[in-house]
Amino acid sequence: MYEPIRTKSVHTMAGAPSSDFPHRSREEELDIQLAGHLAALLAVTDEIRALAPSADLDAGADRLTEQVTRLRGGTAPVRAPAAAAPHASRLATLHRRAHALAGRALVVAASRADTAAAILSAERMDAHALAVGPRELATH
Repeated sequence: MYEPIRTKSVHTMAGAPSSDFPHRSREEELDIQLAGHLAALLAVTDEIRALAPSADLDAGADRLTEQVTRLRGGTAPVRAPAAAAPHASRLATLHRRAHALAGRALVVAASRADTAAAILSAERMDAHALAVGPRELATH
């Protein structure tokens, strides 16, 4: 009445070693995730620099570029040219977004014990928190 199952169960295949696809270690996955968060933070930093240029943002962008390049094995992040944005009212929103991205990067950096990236992330969080004020961050 019933036809027997001819393929292996999905559950048994998951535990079996397979060379069909590459496997990454936990540390490699965290490196990829951290590089992604830092690259996103760099993109937002570049947007903020277009609206309100400052030496602190320039230095932060340079340090972010160094860390992303290190985490990606020497491949530098793609950067958009700084262009003047039409709405300066977006500045606070961008600072809040940058603060959140720096926080995510800090969590991943701490989880993989990457001191340089953790320090940079914490410094960027502080800089963006100062830019919008602690009350602004708490209400959004």
